[in-house]
Amino acid sequence: MRIALYLRVSTTNQRQAQTIEQQLDQLQHALEERQWTVAQAHIFRDDGFSGASLKRPGLDRLRDCVRNRELDVVLITAPDRLARHYIHQMVLLEEFERGGCQVEFLERPMSQDPHDQLVLQIRSAVAEYERTLITERMRRGRLMKLRAGTLLPWTHPLYGYRVHPDRPRDPSGVTLDPAEGAIVAELFAGYLEQDMSLHRLSRSLHERGIPSPTNKPWWGLATIRGLLTNPTYTGTLYSRRVHYRAPQIRRSATHPLGRPHETAIPLSPEEWIPVAQVPAIVSHEQFERVQAKLAHNQSFARRHNTAHHYLLRSLVSCGRCLRACTARTAGKYGYYLCSGKAKPMHRGTESPCEARFIPAAQLDEVVWKDLCEVLTHPDQICLALERAHGGHWLPQELQSRREHLRKARHHLEQQRDRLTEAYLQGIIPLAEYERRRRDLEQKMEAIGQMEAQLLTQAHNQEHIAQLALSMTAFCQRVQQGLAQVTWEQKRQLVELLVDRVVVTDDHVEIRYVIPTSPASEHVRFCHLRTDYFSDPGLIQPS
Repeated sequence: MRIALYLRVSTTNQRQAQTIEQQLDQLQHALEERQWTVAQAHIFRDDGFSGASLKRPGLDRLRDCVRNRELDVVLITAPDRLARHYIHQMVLLEEFERGGCQVEFLERPMSQDPHDQLVLQIRSAVAEYERTLITERMRRGRLMKLRAGTLLPWTHPLYGYRVHPDRPRDPSGVTLDPAEGAIVAELFAGYLEQDMSLHRLSRSLHERGIPSPTNKPWWGLATIRGLLTNPTYTGTLYSRRVHYRAPQIRRSATHPLGRPHETAIPLSPEEWIPVAQVPAIVSHEQFERVQAKLAHNQSFARRHNTAHHYLLRSLVSCGRCLRACTARTAGKYGYYLCSGKAKPMHRGTESPCEARFIPAAQLDEVVWKDLCEVLTHPDQICLALERAHGGHWLPQELQSRREHLRKARHHLEQQRDRLTEAYLQGIIPLAEYERRRRDLEQKMEAIGQMEAQLLTQAHNQEHIAQLALSMTAFCQRVQQGLAQVTWEQKRQLVELLVDRVVVTDDHVEIRYVIPTSPASEHVRFCHLRTDYFSDPGLIQPS
């Protein structure tokens, strides 16, 4: 029997308190009592992930194994470790049941009995209510403390200030750091000088040997801008200056995967909550002058210059350092330039990338010709789709395998009937009959599992066939007007169908994405969050 364990804790404190190890001990003790064994690869953990969300890497791997019918039983300590919301629990339990996998909870073993199902629903509803109640109480309590001026919104002190070591969240314990405060004052004063920019400020700090707030030799431009736009330096500490929403675009198409960062959306000053008064570093007048200059310089930034056309703008990456490439024009020639060759305050490293300049016109032509070739030969897309899903076998082979399994099951049923008849006639004793019948039933169970897995593969093949038909229809619609497209239409097609172009010296790797439905023709792949569920590094180059 193929066994799996699932463990989860919600917070970092629980992870540090080894509560997930306590869950593992309970599950291993249950395995010993049942005389079961579990493979190390079938122990799925989610350290520090909330049960209110299904976006958990350990749970995703477990669901993939269940969908592929690789597991028979999943052991979990309690239902709220699987999910906090009742709807999420029902979705997962039904999904596991469809995959032929049984879920067992140690604290309260469940069956299909209506009473057990009622208890499970009640426990799930109570857990969801408890979590919602605790979350709301904490939110309202934190908000009341902020408005009363008794709680700092900082998790780390702002650059230029220090907090009381014994009361790190007490606003009355905030004091000025003389050295860092002098640097902040110099930043505000220096930026107001003639022809001063964020780049020059960063270079000036580096030349004077002043490390960044994270103790790096170069100050990032975003770090300097964040300090210059923080109103705390005028003497008033505010909370709720931003609100966060889920990210809507992938962080990177080439960098390693990680937990996505939420996006901060600025709120209007009327919604800010003044928490406390702290020592001021700059005056209100100086702060407003800095904000006006920042807004002016931002409106005239070079990135707003769209005089030159680049077909692959923001779609090219360097194969050496995996950084994004920017488009630049030198004289009358355009290039895609690795950002690792930019200034140190941009690249964040001392040594620049050794990649060569990429001629924009040549790369645009190569990618466009290859894109036209893909659109005019959609059979290549279908083959790639089948390879990705392991669909090398034909429907005739499917029918043949079904027939072989049906014959094998029928043969085992005949053996079982003959064995029963022999026992009833007194030819074999009861012990021998039970042993042989148990062996036959195990073989029949294995045949049944193989039939169920084959049926799942058949459904997957039907889904793949539907996707292939949809993608083929899309290619046929698009290829009709490829000869008369304008540059703007080319750019729209490239944005929709090309995920990334990775250039390593003379090698060009094009990563395509093809819409699988009419609705997906209006959504760019970079706006999807699927990169946190499947590794883009495993995408086969086209």
